[in-house]
Amino acid sequence: MEAKVSRGVQLPNWINPEKIARKPNSSLQFFQKYGEQRLYRVPASCNLLTKRGRFHGPAVLKISCSSESSPAFVLESGSYAASSDESKIIKNKSEEIEPYLNGRCIYLVGMMGSGKTTVGKVLSETLEYSFCDCDTLIEEAVGGSTVAEIFKLYGENFFRDNETEVLHKLSLMHRLVVSTGGGAVVRSINWRYMQKGISVWLDVPLEALARRITAVGTNSRPLLHHESGDPYSKTMKRLTYLFEERGEAYKNADVRVSLEDIAAKLGLEDVCNLTPTVIALEVLLQIENFLKR
Repeated sequence: MEAKVSRGVQLPNWINPEKIARKPNSSLQFFQKYGEQRLYRVPASCNLLTKRGRFHGPAVLKISCSSESSPAFVLESGSYAASSDESKIIKNKSEEIEPYLNGRCIYLVGMMGSGKTTVGKVLSETLEYSFCDCDTLIEEAVGGSTVAEIFKLYGENFFRDNETEVLHKLSLMHRLVVSTGGGAVVRSINWRYMQKGISVWLDVPLEALARRITAVGTNSRPLLHHESGDPYSKTMKRLTYLFEERGEAYKNADVRVSLEDIAAKLGLEDVCNLTPTVIALEVLLQIENFLKR
């Protein structure tokens, strides 16, 4: 897969040029894989973070997006190939609001499993922005440990400190769609950084979140490992507690996108039947309303 170059890319000296091939049609092909058969296509018009502070890893900004050939849609981990009509509609809307964005970053906030990563990748592709996942950047900053391992080895406060530093560095950049961790909203300083862009709350019913998370497993969710009972019940119990702790903080977002409202408008009973492109389109519509106030 290829990343079309919409602007010039200046590569820092710590990127191995052997992993990048210049194509005759002015595109870049990235050979580095992130997991089995996961090589994503994105516009290569991004700035790259430098190795400072807690950023120990070889590259702190992973270039990542959804693959058009992926056959399935799994929130937070999979991807979805939009229909031609959906793609055309969302592309037209992105072109309408792009001048109003003026390069500002978009920060997606919401509970775990709310689709921030999946929807973020759709948004980044249609806006020709670059996509960043805060959890992934933190993992790279701590030397490749997973979020679950970081929580176990160093504790939640250590993770939150790195999360804040990641958001600080991202706030200095432009033309990014950023998927934040579910708990990023609890620190006021994080909001200070996100206010340099536009924050969007993906509001998903807890029952739907519990079903999604239970279906894919909780091994990567360190805050869900301490409840007893069957997987759905313990996930629902923990999500309810976390939402009570964070619900008011999510309301600080510039834009709220309610999946229940979208489903109601489309006559759907289950929000899980909404496609990532439909959700991303609603995000753009709500951002447009916010920008034109």
